[in-house]
This record gives sequence, structure tokens and C-alpha cells, in this order.
Amino acid sequence: MENNYDILQVPEGAAPREIQAAFRRLALLHHSDRGGDMEQFKRIKRAYEDLKQGKKYPDSEKERLRNSRVYSGDDEAETRRRNAILAAEISGEMRLAGDWAAALARSGASGTRLFGSKTLGEMEFSVGGPARPPGALAIKGNVMAGSLVHDGPILMQGSVNSPSFAPEHATSLTLTRGDFKLVSPTKNRYRVENGASITAENGDIVVGNVTGSKSRVQDPDGKVGLYVTVERRTRLLSPRGSIVAGDVADTVSMDARTVIAVNMENDVRVAAKEIMVYGSKMTYDVSFELKRGGQIRFFTKGSVLGLSDDATISLENGKSFYLHTLKTRKIRDLPGAGPRPGGPGRGSGGRGDTMVGGGFSITYAMLDRLGGDGGAAAKGAGGRSWRSRLGLGR
Repeated sequence: MENNYDILQVPEGAAPREIQAAFRRLALLHHSDRGGDMEQFKRIKRAYEDLKQGKKYPDSEKERLRNSRVYSGDDEAETRRRNAILAAEISGEMRLAGDWAAALARSGASGTRLFGSKTLGEMEFSVGGPARPPGALAIKGNVMAGSLVHDGPILMQGSVNSPSFAPEHATSLTLTRGDFKLVSPTKNRYRVENGASITAENGDIVVGNVTGSKSRVQDPDGKVGLYVTVERRTRLLSPRGSIVAGDVADTVSMDARTVIAVNMENDVRVAAKEIMVYGSKMTYDVSFELKRGGQIRFFTKGSVLGLSDDATISLENGKSFYLHTLKTRKIRDLPGAGPRPGGPGRGSGGRGDTMVGGGFSITYAMLDRLGGDGGAAAKGAGGRSWRSRLGLGR
């Protein structure tokens, strides 16, 4: 009979470090994100988890399903019930993990422990250690539900998700001090998604791609033909620090002193004192709120056509603008604006360039002097964009 050592292709009695290296190699080979077989990936992962618990032989499928509390059934009601049960299980594990980590941090001790579910995957929590700051928490694995508050930095190897059918167990990670960081998130394809929230009260947030979700579902009261919109907005909050993200899309809010992102699309809201956009794509339903004394910079050196004219920028004093206004305003026409370093040219910031692109600093004071665009304010309240008012469509 094939045992867990055979599945991981290591000799019996192999050292934990050798088992871990084999698991990582096979996981990368078989993960679906890399074109592999997801069922084989799950089999490898179960073998690795069993060996960590000292189990040589894998459970039978019947025993595994019973232990993991997975319920059969393919209809939507059964799926919701199953997900709600799993979310409650993970949420309870997150509470235990938070209490355990807090106790170790208070005592200045260090340790490692597994939490989570066999069905959704276990999470390895580690507090302290020689290579980490005092009280730092390291998490390996995907966080799927529940809330955790930690008084220290969090370094995470995994994605942060939130359950679709159990809003009472929505994922929320809060740091009262220190930074939240995903390890090489772009390379590892780690994401923050589906309505999860991360708050760093006195630190920075460094993540990869960030997504929420929005869907139309049948009326919960059963009214035939009536649908409602269910929004799972993913939220990142760093009131005294920075948020660094990759592509941000599909119902996301970010609020920080500084927000740095690549591309933004489909209902993204940003509030910050400094906003920096490095990509060349921003859709019409992106909105910026610039805090007093702040600035916005677009770093694209090529075409700015992918930055929608209908995206809006508002100031704390209530003035608002379409991006169209800034894309057509020349730097030389701004009171007191001099050329950017590097001489003339589109990417170097000559006085003949527009305000958008090349890293030009569009300051709060500049926007305040422009006077605002009443149409942009109206759009936020259900009004039409400048294109619609001119009969050009969206």
C-alpha cells in the first residue's frame, strides 16, 4: 500500500526539512496556477500534513470526509450550508490562533503551531524567532475566514480570502502596530480578495493583487424576477502609513497616508494624501479623494488613453474633477509650475506636457486653484459623465 512517504517521493524516516523541500517542489509542479493537476496537488498536501502529524498512511476517502466535516450535495442551499459550517470552523481556529499568539508575544516567548481545517488547509503560525522582531507573527497558509488582532508585525506566505456565504465570519486582520507584508506576493500569486479587510493602525500594508466581488442574486425574500446586488468590498486601511499593491480591481477601498498601485479598475475607491499610479489602466468608476496638502502622480510615460477621462478626483473641501480636465491641462498653463527635471519630452515632464503622466506632481493646491468640475460631483450622486452630457456615451 502506498504511504505518505511514497506520495512525496522521499525515503521512509526522512528528516522534516527533506519532507518540506519535497512538498514544496511537488506543490509547485502540480498546482493548478502553474497548469498542474489540482487533485494531485491536494493529495500531495494531505500527505505532507499527515507526515507532520506522524501519520505514515493516508486516511481513506470516507474517513477523510468524515473528519473534515464536508457535507455532500450539489444544490446551492447545500453549498451555502457547507461553506457556512467551514467558515465557522476556520473562524474559531482564528480566535484560538490570535489568543495563542498574543500570549506568546506578552511573555516574550517564541513558538510554532498549526491551526485551521483539513478541508480548507492548515495554517502555520509562528511567533518570535531569531530572524524576526519581538512579537512578530509569521503565517504560512491561506486565511479563509475569521478575525485576528495582533499587537505586532505580520509576515504572511499565503492569500487572504473571505467566505461568500457567511458574512458573520468575514476575514479581518488588524495590526495595532507594525507592518503587514505578503512575502513576494506577485511572484507567489498571493492575493487579498472577496471582501477581506486588513488594517495596519500604525504601520504599512504591502500586498499583491487586490480584488473584491460584486454579484446579482435573487431577492432573499423570494420575489420572482427581482434581483439584488451583493457587494463584498475588500478594504485596506493604513491611516498612518502606506499601502503598496499590484493590480486593484472589482470593488475595493483603500485608505492610507500613501497609496501606491499599478492598475485600477471596476469600482475602486482611494483616499490618501499621496496617490501614485504606475500602470496605464484606470476605468471610469475609479475615484480618488485627495487629502489636504497631498498630491497625485501618474508614472506612465506612454499613452494615457487607458486612464479613463471619467475617473474622478475629489478634494477634502468638496471640489471634484474628471480626469479629463487634468489630461487636457498643460503644465505651462498652471500658475507657478516649472518644468520637471530631464528636459523636454513626453516622459520627462516638459512644460508642454499635460498634468497626467511622466510622474508630474498634481498637488492639492493646483487642483484647488483649478476650481473643480461640478459634473464630476454630480456623477458621484448618480449624475452623468462629461461624455454623456455631450452625447458621446460612456
